[in-house]
Amino acid sequence: FMPFHKEPNFFGEDLTRHYGRLSRAEYLALFRNAKPGQRVGEASTWYLYSSTAAREIADFSPGAQIIVLLRNPVDVMYAQHSQLLFRADETLTDFEAALEAEDARRRNAEPVLPPARPETLFYRHSVHFAEQIERYIDCFGRSRVQVVLFEDLITDTALPPHNQNRRVRFGPIQRLIFRPPGPLLGAARRLRRYRLVHRLREGVLRLNSRAEKRPALNPALRRKLLAEFAPEIERLSLIIGRDLSAWQA
Repeated sequence: FMPFHKEPNFFGEDLTRHYGRLSRAEYLALFRNAKPGQRVGEASTWYLYSSTAAREIADFSPGAQIIVLLRNPVDVMYAQHSQLLFRADETLTDFEAALEAEDARRRNAEPVLPPARPETLFYRHSVHFAEQIERYIDCFGRSRVQVVLFEDLITDTALPPHNQNRRVRFGPIQRLIFRPPGPLLGAARRLRRYRLVHRLREGVLRLNSRAEKRPALNPALRRKLLAEFAPEIERLSLIIGRDLSAWQA
């Protein structure tokens, strides 16, 4: 059983929450329709980035089982940039420029329209997968942390493509959805707790966007980033016991 509220981000004290944090009662209410005997879970991407979420989850549910889907970190950063543009959270349309701005953004030295979660702009910092996986292994033990590679998912499942790259049709509508002005922010925080609101929001997002294949990453930049992340990829390979040499091709 998975709740309708995708990515509730209840755990992770160190994460920024634009819409506020669910109370414990609100979080538990997400699972009230689960039937006896069903496995119950939720999927919040930024639990992996958080330095505190693993321990918080272990304290909350010591017997939890963790599933992590990993992808080539260079591809993750590039896709993340596209997603942030779609969400009106990124102001730099050039991926390389966004990478170069990361250090200044982490120091709060570059004026930027604050996104819903500032850490989403920390591209390199968000893909330190080796240390992130180690946190979960330390908290839950290796046997209860299942790592799935993106390549396995697309070659060994019957799932249709989901969350494909999209281009926004009308920017003002998108900004209203993802960055409601101050007077509407409080209402947005309350309304997003309801299933119908989620459905309406997703419907508007579908109408206000069109699928568009993401342009290929500049080959020279890709080679540079792969060389930069080679030690990280090798370390991750040892931790999860998988050959990741294909990621460096």
